[in-house]
Amino acid sequence: MSHFNEKVRWALDYKKVPHKRRSVLPGMQAPLALLLRGGTSTLPVIDIDGTRIGDSTRIIEQLERRWPDPPLYPRDPDERQRALELEDFFDEHCAHELRRVIFDPLLEHPELMAEAAGTDKRRGSNALKVLYPVVNRAVRRQYAVNPERAAEGRAAVEEAMDRIERERGPSGYLVGDSFTVADLTAAAILSVLVRPPEFPYHQVDPARDPQDLRNWRDTLTERPAFNYVLEMYSRHRGTSAEVAAA
Repeated sequence: MSHFNEKVRWALDYKKVPHKRRSVLPGMQAPLALLLRGGTSTLPVIDIDGTRIGDSTRIIEQLERRWPDPPLYPRDPDERQRALELEDFFDEHCAHELRRVIFDPLLEHPELMAEAAGTDKRRGSNALKVLYPVVNRAVRRQYAVNPERAAEGRAAVEEAMDRIERERGPSGYLVGDSFTVADLTAAAILSVLVRPPEFPYHQVDPARDPQDLRNWRDTLTERPAFNYVLEMYSRHRGTSAEVAAA
């Protein structure tokens, strides 16, 4: 369910770069990221010909260098700068807040959290159920998840949606006349809220969300920014370039 992982998956698929994906159980991201030595303490980390790179922004920068077509960076320098600024905005001023908004209620419902994280159908899920109180405390501590921060996060997410509605141009895109890293990032980050049908993995049905989360989401579904995410996924999520891992 990680929106940062989805951001990189989408970039790889959009550029049709064949790749193998490997996921880990929740709670193991930091140890694995440090072991992989990608320069970050969390996922995603990509291995390109033995060079490991962490951080979704750095990964997409490298993908642009190695596989420039179709481009995610605008050619015009001013438009490129604006697209990169928007990428940073959604990464730093929406993604972390939205994670708290989603995690806070889901952590109160272990079965939904397990389903959202994909652990309900994976080896080790029974162990996770036993360890859930520990996982709950660890996740809340790692990501500063609590009801107060979640309430602040809702406001931050709505401000991010405001920005989409202010900056979206006549083309339907945030920068220029074509799909860029700004659109990919905004839509990928908000995907955990919107849950578009083109999202490539299982998602919890929004109708089964905890009541507070469902009520808040319901107030946003008619917003232009919500429908913008649906449109970006419909237009550009495309077919996966994933190759089955051994």
